[in-house]
Amino acid sequence: MCLASVVTFSDRVRGGEVVFGGWVTIPHPLSAGALAAAGLDYVAIDLQHGGATERDLPALTAAIRQAGSAPLGRVRYAHPADIGRALDLGCEGVIVPNVESAEQAREVVGACRYPPDGYRSGGGVLAGGPLPLCLIMVESRQAMAELPATLELPGVDGIYVGPRDLSYSLGCVLDPADPVFRPALEQIWADCAKAGKPVGVHAADGSIARIYRENGCRLVTVAADRIAVSQGAASELAKAGS
Repeated sequence: MCLASVVTFSDRVRGGEVVFGGWVTIPHPLSAGALAAAGLDYVAIDLQHGGATERDLPALTAAIRQAGSAPLGRVRYAHPADIGRALDLGCEGVIVPNVESAEQAREVVGACRYPPDGYRSGGGVLAGGPLPLCLIMVESRQAMAELPATLELPGVDGIYVGPRDLSYSLGCVLDPADPVFRPALEQIWADCAKAGKPVGVHAADGSIARIYRENGCRLVTVAADRIAVSQGAASELAKAGS
């Protein structure tokens, strides 16, 4: 009797399924597990701007996975060492910032894959399968200009928009309705749709996430731990004091 093959989170994303996620900046397995237990498909650990370091990854990824979600890592930089360590220590995929060109994206893909398809080193103590999810961040005018070429690369599984840094680069307001920001987003969405690859995005809250989802984003971060705790406490305080 043959057992049905297990569909991984990476399979779901590559297959075009819409997934929702959370963002970890507090490096503790209890808070990461609690966030994951909300029913999110993935939880990204922010190694670039959050409090977590590589030392925290084994406990964080285990807590996220145990709660039924897929752990991803937003690495510090588009460097093979950062990418490899995140994957070796339990992340099922990486979100890679500071990628400004298709050539740089090619190097990122190589860092995610073992030879002969890449140059990732084997032996990771918590490494998963051979094809982790590789998501390239788009955060600047230059990255937008290179996006069609980046999307053509085998191994680039999708794009993840960093709205804040993109708005800085464009010199506009961080608002999906802004007359400068909106056309930029629409161009990214169109490029990804043409290439048949998913576009992800970081949303400040559920209402903005819904706007992105309704415009075709298929990997949408809807909550960050620190903001969720702060806003949740403020909401309950307001109810108690009203």
